[in-house]
Amino acid sequence: MQARTPKEVFLLLLSDVRHGTEKAEKIYQELGQLAQDPQIKEALDARAFVSNKTLATLDECFRIIGEQPVNFSGRLQETFLEDFRKELAEIQSPVARRIFVLMKLNHLAHFRIGEYTALTAAAEAAGHYGVGLLLETCLADKLAFVERTRRLIRAAIEAKVAERATA
Repeated sequence: MQARTPKEVFLLLLSDVRHGTEKAEKIYQELGQLAQDPQIKEALDARAFVSNKTLATLDECFRIIGEQPVNFSGRLQETFLEDFRKELAEIQSPVARRIFVLMKLNHLAHFRIGEYTALTAAAEAAGHYGVGLLLETCLADKLAFVERTRRLIRAAIEAKVAERATA
C-alpha cells in the first residue's frame, strides 16, 4: 500500500503494529524455549498473554476509525529472530545466555515503545482521542514489560556477582 496522506501513513503504521503483535506470541514462546530459563519462560508466557490483550485493543482501534488492517511486508521480527538464534547458539554460559535473551527482549520492546509513542501522537493529531487512549494503554504495557525485564537483568547480574564473592 502506498501512503500518500497522514491518515494512510497512520493506517499503515497501525497495521504494522497489529501484525507485529500478532506474531509476538510465537516469538515470546520461542525465545523462552531457547533461553531455557524458568524465570524468563514465565515472564515470556505472561508477555504472550498481554499480547493477546493488546491485539484486542488494536482491533478496537481499527473498529473506532472504521478501517481494516492493511497488508504490510515488514520483516523486522523475522530478521530479529534469525539473528537472535545465530547469536544465542554461540553463547555457552547460562548467565550470559540469560542476560543476552533479556537484552534482546528489551531491544524489541523499545522498538515497539517508539511506535506506540508515535501512533498515540498521530491518533490525537487526527482527532481520534479514544484511539490515542487505547494506544497509550498498549504503550503502558510495553513500559511495564521493559521495567520487569530490567529487574530480571539486574537480578541475574547480582546473582553472578554474589556467586563470585563466595567463591
